[in-house]
Amino acid sequence: MEGFKLFKNGSFVEKIHEYSNQLFLLERNDNVDIMLQTVYKDKLFYLYPSEDPKVLEFIYILRGEIECDQDGQKTMLGPNDYYSARGLKDPVYFIAKTDVTYLWISTEPIFQQLSADSANLRSMVRKVEQKDPYTFRHGERVTINAIKIAKKLNLSTERLLDLDHASELHDLGKINTPIEILNKPGKLTKEEFEIIKKHPSDGANIVLETTYNYIAPIIEQHHERLDGSGYPRGLKGHEILLEAKIIAVADTFDAMTEDRAYRKAFPPQFAMDELKRLSGTHYEPEIVDALEIILKEEGIL
Repeated sequence: MEGFKLFKNGSFVEKIHEYSNQLFLLERNDNVDIMLQTVYKDKLFYLYPSEDPKVLEFIYILRGEIECDQDGQKTMLGPNDYYSARGLKDPVYFIAKTDVTYLWISTEPIFQQLSADSANLRSMVRKVEQKDPYTFRHGERVTINAIKIAKKLNLSTERLLDLDHASELHDLGKINTPIEILNKPGKLTKEEFEIIKKHPSDGANIVLETTYNYIAPIIEQHHERLDGSGYPRGLKGHEILLEAKIIAVADTFDAMTEDRAYRKAFPPQFAMDELKRLSGTHYEPEIVDALEIILKEEGIL
């Protein structure tokens, strides 16, 4: 019948499947995207202000539960709950407490912005995690803590979004690192460490060829240190982007508190004490302090 479409269960126009979620484009009409998204348990996701204040986003939860964080006030949402946003001023944060599926309607073509480069880059991240099982979900954990730190520091919405992408992709360059070096159970030789030190620049070069090219400097600088002892360029102090400094702290904390091929995980307090010992020389004190506050609020310390 003209003007009428009927879709059977499982039908979709396009699909994006990433390690944190899967997104189906069900229908597109002019500037309206109708999508079905499943976000997996424990994943952090966001609702960002649009550049166009007239844009409407509507989300109706079908299955599962999420926690909504509005300026520190947390609300649980479940099946048949829904929310909408128009003229949003600040980002709203959510954590999937279970796998959660919801209907998402947006009056701007959001699906196209999320596809192509995003899917390709995150596919590469999954390949890195397959090469090095000790870094499984490392990027995700770093992203969660980096965003929490950034919120404490009152970063702008634009910088939060950049940090979100850069945190998730910060170890992308390890796609070029030999697996025997990534998984070596003993101390690296000088030559092997020189190979490891290439991964920030390799990751930056990869994203430079995509629509995410604007986060390349953040990725390249995430192993720089305040006193110039970091790599790959030996940058110091204010030469290092704030976003890269945030990732450095979140990255170090996660690396210390997770098992590695060459050692067992350290307790959170030990890792925090080490960050504080190096605060001011390796790490930005304000960022270290923010992480400590967060971990205390969450009962981890």
